[in-house]
Amino acid sequence: MNRRRFLGQTGSGLAALMAAAKRASGEVARSSGFTREIAADLVVIGGGLGGCAAAIAAAESGLTVVLTETTDWIGGQLTAQAVPPDEHPWIEQFGSNARYRDLRDGIRAYYRRHYPLTAAARADRHLNPGGGGVSRLCHEPRIALAVLSEMIAPFASGGKLLVLLEHDPIRAEVQGDRVRAVVVRDRRSGDERTLVAPYFADATELGDLLSMAGVEFVTGAEARAETGEPHAPEIARPDDQQGITACFAMDYLDGQDHTIDRPRDYEFWRDFAPRLTPPWPGRLLAPQYTHPVTLKPVDQGFDPRGRGAGLWNYRRIADPRQFEPGTFPGSSGITLVNWPQNDCWLGPLVGPGVTPAQAEAMVAKAKQLSLSLLYWLQTEAPRPDGKAGWPGLRLRPDVVGTSDGLAKAAYIRESRRIRAEFTVVEQHVGTEARRRAAGRDEVSAEPFPDSVGVGSYRIDLHPGTGGTNYIDISSLPFQIPLGALIPRRVENLLPACKNIGTTHITNGCYRLHPVEWAIGEAVGTLVAHCLGSKLAPRGVRKSQDSLAEFQRRLVSRGVELAWPVLTPR
Repeated sequence: MNRRRFLGQTGSGLAALMAAAKRASGEVARSSGFTREIAADLVVIGGGLGGCAAAIAAAESGLTVVLTETTDWIGGQLTAQAVPPDEHPWIEQFGSNARYRDLRDGIRAYYRRHYPLTAAARADRHLNPGGGGVSRLCHEPRIALAVLSEMIAPFASGGKLLVLLEHDPIRAEVQGDRVRAVVVRDRRSGDERTLVAPYFADATELGDLLSMAGVEFVTGAEARAETGEPHAPEIARPDDQQGITACFAMDYLDGQDHTIDRPRDYEFWRDFAPRLTPPWPGRLLAPQYTHPVTLKPVDQGFDPRGRGAGLWNYRRIADPRQFEPGTFPGSSGITLVNWPQNDCWLGPLVGPGVTPAQAEAMVAKAKQLSLSLLYWLQTEAPRPDGKAGWPGLRLRPDVVGTSDGLAKAAYIRESRRIRAEFTVVEQHVGTEARRRAAGRDEVSAEPFPDSVGVGSYRIDLHPGTGGTNYIDISSLPFQIPLGALIPRRVENLLPACKNIGTTHITNGCYRLHPVEWAIGEAVGTLVAHCLGSKLAPRGVRKSQDSLAEFQRRLVSRGVELAWPVLTPR
């Protein structure tokens, strides 16, 4: 077997990174007949935000890293899934890692360098290019891709980081309680590579490496008897997982007709009336849906001419008012469709009895739902003027980098989760649960002495595959405990995104963009600390001195370990 210690890359920027990945794949293709083995200090499987953060942190610490990604875009939910960042209200001041702030600042700087902004927008320190209401930084997914590519380019050029795009993990080689290697397959050529390292990080969207390596994990909802959580079901529901969404971008050109071909499953989705508990108000393809908090019917309104706050402005990623006239056709800008109407919860993607073919079929259903929603909006949706349909709605495949106009990957809200040394439950972070336990209104989340970062978001669970409607309840600004990042048994595989030791309930607030980044950065830094100290991750947590040293290392990177005193949301 032809073995290399490490394959580096040359060049910088997205084009160079992709070219280098293609060259590396070409080397494997020319070496047909055997599997090339690549060794590094850390192998990160999955190129989402957690995977990128882990790779950057490890490379900055002097380690060699291999980062694989199943699509041709790194960035996960921010890019390939096309979802603008879901963040807490204080994100501009505190409550995130310095490197995550660098990413956000870089996105704004990219717009200032390359886009014809108005003078007012250019001077706005907190520029929101899309002006969407869901985030203080709604932007086009490829801008985040460009900035992430810039962030990793120096390590790729310097030979510390190898990025393998369009590579799927297919199996893990395990010896006892340690993973020896992970085999990945090139989606284009079909060739395989064996990746060897002392440490591995699972940053896949569904915790695929956990399953391959035999790491103990949980899916779906745990029973209340197990977790004690007020909002947990009476019995465990491993098949009850949050719905997925095939996001897409569109703009509106009044007076034009951009109606797509009638989707194959349109009739099914047009007539589909969800059966959820509590009930959904009528059909899914309708202006009305369930309010996530009150669970009462609500109609946010839809007008693609950008009038009012409605669904069009909810996740808008390009606001024409921020740019010089003529930058965008028409006056609507571009909106990203990740709405209640295109959440798909017909079946889980992982769990007992779920085959890869069934999971693939569920993703296909989600795509058909999104195309059906677009077609319904173009042809049947009620309008304020009494007419039906907005034929001027135009799908924007160029914005998401695909031929079908749908995001490269489905937006995944819930993954396999490790059986961890410590599991975060609702009683640690839920506002009402904390108040009941304390017997007073002024409360904070559980303080964790092994904190490796902070985050904040409501416990936000979308309708699930088990028939449960929204669970959207208040939570407190929280910490990320190191114990939730350590599997109970396996020594050298760490979760690096939303597959940590949370429950179905607390996953609802630990799954968003800045928290995923913080988890990944903690993992990449932890591996460097472990290799230097000769301690395993659980050994670091058990040693007061080593834990303190590791936390100092995080702080030196700009990682916040605790929150200032805040008023609960």
